[in-house]
Amino acid sequence: MNDEQPSRKPVPDRAEDNAFFPSEYSLTQYTSSRTDFDGTTYPEPYTGGKWKILMIGTQERYLMMKDGEFFSTGNHPVEMLLPMYHLDAAGFEIDIATISGDPVKFEWWAFPHEDEAVRSIYKKYEKQLKAPKTLAEVTGEGFTAETPYLGVFIPGGHGVLNGVPFSRQVGDILRWAQTSGRFTISLCHGPASLLATAVDGGRFAYEGYEMCVFPDSLDTGANIEIGYIPGPLAWLVGENLQKHNVKIVNTGITGQVHRDRHLLTGDSPLASNSLGKLAAEVLLEAAKK
Repeated sequence: MNDEQPSRKPVPDRAEDNAFFPSEYSLTQYTSSRTDFDGTTYPEPYTGGKWKILMIGTQERYLMMKDGEFFSTGNHPVEMLLPMYHLDAAGFEIDIATISGDPVKFEWWAFPHEDEAVRSIYKKYEKQLKAPKTLAEVTGEGFTAETPYLGVFIPGGHGVLNGVPFSRQVGDILRWAQTSGRFTISLCHGPASLLATAVDGGRFAYEGYEMCVFPDSLDTGANIEIGYIPGPLAWLVGENLQKHNVKIVNTGITGQVHRDRHLLTGDSPLASNSLGKLAAEVLLEAAKK
């Protein structure tokens, strides 16, 4: 009998110098072939034809760490696809965009291949995910009161730290949503995107808000110790949000979700199902008005 545990060393990515995937051991702790999707349905979905969701994905796979290594990352598939499943089932069409229009990058090692809900929504939106719109194409000359997006969804995965929090276009979209009574939905590392509202010294749009965010303590501790990431991050999400008087309401990853005004957040992949249900219910209620 072989009782040897899987390796905790990050796995080299053969496509890029000094780049790494999560260790075999970390995947046994952080991934599963199924999600906690509970079969929720929406007997009275939205049928008005006006309101849609804008999902902003990450286009870059390689995240440079503090010491120069690359983490081979992207958007977490459960964090993206399970909330999308709920929003789609609730009757909302979803437009998919990245900053440049390059394909959405996924952390494929976390895809739950035995989960029918996730597999089905991926299949439905596969073409859009591989050929998304550019943010410039989406925004045109700027969003107005007539823009049909009732919600803006930015999923997590460490890949969201690439570009999205530093994009003036993302900041403009989120500032519009916040001032127009539209909803922003995000989880795990995704709330880093809110920092885009303060690009170039602008006013951070969510000052004083409460939200769930992936804990910095895991990115500085366990994630390195078990080889999930190849070293320290160049910057920390929670630490930078707290500079803007943000209150982070979670300390661990339990699947916690939180609503503060029009901002809906979750703490980790474990919150994907609950955040999807919360978003679908809140947006359905808003669409009735």
